[in-house]
Amino acid sequence: MASEDGGFLSRWARRKAQVREGRDPLPAPPVPAPIETPAVAAAPLATEAQPPVAAETAAEPALTLDDVATLTTESDFSRFVAHDVDPTVKNAALKKLFTDPHYNVMDGLDTYIDDYGKPDPLPSGMLRQLAQSKLLGLFDDEEQAGDAAAGLPSPLAPAALDVPGAADDAAPH
Repeated sequence: MASEDGGFLSRWARRKAQVREGRDPLPAPPVPAPIETPAVAAAPLATEAQPPVAAETAAEPALTLDDVATLTTESDFSRFVAHDVDPTVKNAALKKLFTDPHYNVMDGLDTYIDDYGKPDPLPSGMLRQLAQSKLLGLFDDEEQAGDAAAGLPSPLAPAALDVPGAADDAAPH
C-alpha cells in the first residue's frame, strides 16, 4: 500500500492539497467486521472442566459494600476489580485486601520510609580524625584532661604564665 501511494509524506501532501482545494480527502477504508467463530469451535474440550463464565457474570447482581464486609483473606477479589464495579466498592475491597499482613509487609525497597529526623552520628574515633573537629575544638577538653593527667602543659594555657617575670607583672600591686 505504501509503495502504490508513494509513501506517507506524499499521501499527506496529497490530502493537504485536497483540503486546500475544498475537496474531501478519500474516506478511510471500512474496518472489516470481526469474524465470529462457531460455538462448537470456541467451546473448551470436554476433558477441561470449566464453568460457563458468561452465564455467571450475567446472573450476578451488582456488588455492594455489604459484599465487601463478607470478604475474608481467602476470598476471590478478582470480581471486585472488574471494570463495571462501582469505584467505592472497588476501593473498599482493595483496602480490605491490603489489611492482610501477607500484602501489608514492608519490603525495604520503599523510598523515604526511614525517620531522617534521628541523628546518625559518626563514630567518635572517626570524628576525632576529622580536621573540622580540631578546628571546632570538639575534643580539646578531653585532650587537656589527658595532658593534665600526664603532667604536660596545656596547649591552651596563657603564654604569659610560661614567661619568667610575667607572673610578677600579673600580680596586684
